Order: sequence, then structure tokens, then C-alpha cells
Amino acid sequence: MSNCSIPSGVDSSFSPAEDAKRLNIAFIGVGCNSTEVVNVLAPRDAKQRALIQQEYKSIFSEDLIERLSSDLRMPSDLLNSIDLRGAILLWMMKPEERDATVVGEELKHVGPYFELTQLVTGLRATTEVICSRSPPEIQLFKQAYSAKFSNQLEDDITSQALGNHKMMLLAYVNTVRGESNGVDKTMVEKDARALYRDGENKWGTDERTFINIFSQRSRAHLAEVADAYQRMYPDSLEKAVEGETSGDFRDALLAVLKCAQNPPKFFAEVLYKSMEGLGTDERTLTRVVVTRAEIDMPFIKEEYRKLYGKSLNEAIHSDTLGDYRTFLLALVGPD
Repeated sequence: MSNCSIPSGVDSSFSPAEDAKRLNIAFIGVGCNSTEVVNVLAPRDAKQRALIQQEYKSIFSEDLIERLSSDLRMPSDLLNSIDLRGAILLWMMKPEERDATVVGEELKHVGPYFELTQLVTGLRATTEVICSRSPPEIQLFKQAYSAKFSNQLEDDITSQALGNHKMMLLAYVNTVRGESNGVDKTMVEKDARALYRDGENKWGTDERTFINIFSQRSRAHLAEVADAYQRMYPDSLEKAVEGETSGDFRDALLAVLKCAQNPPKFFAEVLYKSMEGLGTDERTLTRVVVTRAEIDMPFIKEEYRKLYGKSLNEAIHSDTLGDYRTFLLALVGPD
């Protein structure tokens, strides 16, 4: 018999036992009724998903995540199955577990996408996750990383990243930054001058200045630095970073800067790039939709429409297929 109680804040019409039973029926037989899995899990919020996991274990004496991982494999539609499986497994995790999983799979080249392709795609996901998260989020995800991979995040960054990119990532995960919206105007202008002096106004960029300022300052402070830089010099700080740095190091700096100024706009740009041109980068599309769905997705959708003249829903609908498309659209929400 169920021993699961519904806490305050959860819709009283929601029945975790009924959802658990629906999922179990979806697993019966050859293959998996992935449409039913999507119908059950996509509308549920984090509290509800946790209750479903608890109830499934209570009723069927089996771990729901393990069952989903095993049954969401459909050889008749391997690509779509891998995309959907990865998305649903991320959806069922806590935010810090998602970040740890995304970064760990990339640093260690494991996980469902690597099972299929065995391709190493650089450290784009690692850079995005680390450089877009707040200090408390980073601390939680570092703990989850250590628990999941039995290693310290810093050690794996050290073994996989290179040069200035490595120094930036290590500085960013190890620096405790304030989150206050208050800033020191004198320090803001001092930082703007230092970035110009050691960047655009110097023969050969001093990357240490960029690493120190971008890793040590709060988002509110860095946003003010960008405004001051724009007032004081011909180009924006974003253009200066693009012109003075390159590769993964440039991407890390830009992620930090853009998330200091407008995080939803940053993620809208990442989503657009994941679907731009021929082919879709499903790993990036999945990562951003799943990790932002319960945080700032309405604002991301607004920025996407302003930037690209069409809705995010339209883009996802035209670039994805099947239950994977249905799942993503459910997380994004209606236009």
C-alpha cells in the first residue's frame, strides 16, 4: 500500500500512484509506449516527478530511472529514441544532478549520445553550464558531480581543458562571488579601464586580466562594467572579447558576460544555434530546454521571438520529430 503523502503546494488532483501505474503499463510488452511516458511525465513539475519516483519504487519495488533508461530504447527509431531517452532522464533529475551529468558525460565522453556516435565535441556544454550558473548553483552541482563520478570537478577540468580556457573554468568554479545588486561605481570604471588597457589597447591581450575580472565580479557588477565600457570606448565589451580572444576561452567569457546582462537572451541564442542550418544539435537543444523549463523559459521564448522573428515552438516543431518533439514542446509550453 502507498505510504506517499502529497505535500502542500502540489495539485490535490494529482495522483502519483496513478501516474506510476500508467508508466508501468507503458513498459509492458515489446518496446516501450514512449508516447504514454511523455504524456505522464512532461506535464509534471519537480515535486510531482519526485513523488512519482517514490511511488513507483513503493508499488513495483523497482527504480523508475533505471526502468526508463532501460525501456526507452527503441531500435526501430534509434535516433529519436536516444534523443527522447536523454531528455526524459535529464528531466527526472534534480537541477544540480542534471548539471553534473551534462558536464561529466562531456568531460568523460560517456552517456547515451556518446554511446551512439563516439564523437568528442569539445567542451561546449561544460563551458555553457559552468559559466551560466550562479555561485550557489555551482556549489550544489560540484557536490553532485563528486557523488556521481567519484572525482572532483576541478580534476576533470584540469585533465580535459587547455590553456586560458582551463584557467577560466577553474577560476569560475572556485571563486565565491557576491550576488548583491549593489555595485561600486569607482571599481566598475577601474575594471572597464583595465579590460581596455589589457585588451583592445594592447599589442597582445593579457588574458589574466579578463580571467580575474570575469571570474571574481558579481553579475550586477559585470553588467555595469559592460555599460561603462560602452560609454568610454568605441566598441562594446562583447565586441572586445570577440576580437581579443578565441575558441573555448572566448566562449566562456561571452557566456559569463551575456548571463550577467540578460540570461534569457543568452539561452535564446544558444537554442537558435542548435537548430541553425542543416541538422539539429539535439544534445544542446535538449540541455537548454530541460534545464531552463522550470526557471526562465517564458523569458527565453520572448527573447527568441524578438531576436529571430518566430516562436521557439515553431523552430522546435520544424527541427525535431516524434515523441521527442512532443516532449520538448510540452516543456516549452504554448505560444
